[in-house]
Amino acid sequence: MQHRIIVLGAGYTGAVAAGRLAKRLHREDVTITLVNADPDFVERVRLHQLAVGQDLRPRPFSEMFAGTGVALRLAKVTAVDVDRRTVSVRDADGAEELEYDTLVYALGSGWNDQGVPGTAEHAHEIAGRPGALRLRERLARLEAGQPVVVVGGGLTGLEAATEIAETRPDLDVALAARGALGDWLSDKGRRHLRKVFDTLGITVHEHAAVTAVEADRVITAEGGTIPAAVTVWTTGFAVHPIARATTLEVTDSGQIVVDRTMRSVSHPEVYAVGDAAMVKGPGDKPLRMSCASGVPAAWQAADAIAARLTAGKLPNVPLRYFNQCISLGRRDGLIQYVTADDRAVRAALTGRLAAAYKELICKGAAWGVANPLLLPTRRRHVVRRPAPEARMSA
Repeated sequence: MQHRIIVLGAGYTGAVAAGRLAKRLHREDVTITLVNADPDFVERVRLHQLAVGQDLRPRPFSEMFAGTGVALRLAKVTAVDVDRRTVSVRDADGAEELEYDTLVYALGSGWNDQGVPGTAEHAHEIAGRPGALRLRERLARLEAGQPVVVVGGGLTGLEAATEIAETRPDLDVALAARGALGDWLSDKGRRHLRKVFDTLGITVHEHAAVTAVEADRVITAEGGTIPAAVTVWTTGFAVHPIARATTLEVTDSGQIVVDRTMRSVSHPEVYAVGDAAMVKGPGDKPLRMSCASGVPAAWQAADAIAARLTAGKLPNVPLRYFNQCISLGRRDGLIQYVTADDRAVRAALTGRLAAAYKELICKGAAWGVANPLLLPTRRRHVVRRPAPEARMSA
């Protein structure tokens, strides 16, 4: 009679959701299975550091979830049947089908080549650990003076460009941005960003939409070319394709449509968190794909599942933003304070103090995943005993 909860994906949101559920519910009432292809937690917000040769601390899931009651299943998810409530997985021993009563879909996203010709063949990405390691190997082989172009002027592009330029000052690093450099930041934020880029010697190509990538250059919309021995593509993320192949209601981008508790609007036994979900914040604006959006959504989903299983009070915590944290190498940073709906305000923290603040945020996020039972939350609740369908109908 145990209620079977399966969490798909062990990035920040999936791992946090699994750990929070384990703290909220008694083991004799539920089984919690976390399905992930890799045995170690990946700090995605640090992959630009990994790409330039820095070593990240190993975080095995077997240690992180020891004693929590969360069962780790190392396998690749190949399909989800939300009508039969099954998940198909494959590991070294072959294929298997897992049954669930409640599903938490947290398969996240990968890089998005935006359909630009040549990107898949010639560009590098840092949306996942394998891509970051490939870029690491390629950068290590570059000789002094060779050009590196980072395409994309968002947070990932800024962090990648500054990390590469700081670590390898012998390279000719450039950034190609569709708009102006940091055009969404406050005046103070933009000034500091330009100062850092000038200090690091990064060439900025503004209003330069890249329309093709070749082995030794990128081509812009106006027909210009930028030399590139290595091209790093950071123009956004594309969600995992499995949800689109199901009968779940999804957006045009493949994100699962959810309510304020992260519950699927079409299949109430399914919850979606992180980049896989279309979550709306203040003003009904979609939250951006980020750790800052995903972790609070994971808390919301776990608390809602626990509440519905125990006839408790549903969470009603508004999801909002406070700041954007940008590392600009290891010794500099930018903390842009924002409104609840993510618009920049005048205030910004810069320099070494901002770098320390960003480092604290990164460490805190990883600590929260690694220590789910130590995080403050409501007390454990006993699951009520009606059939799973009845328990989930609230």
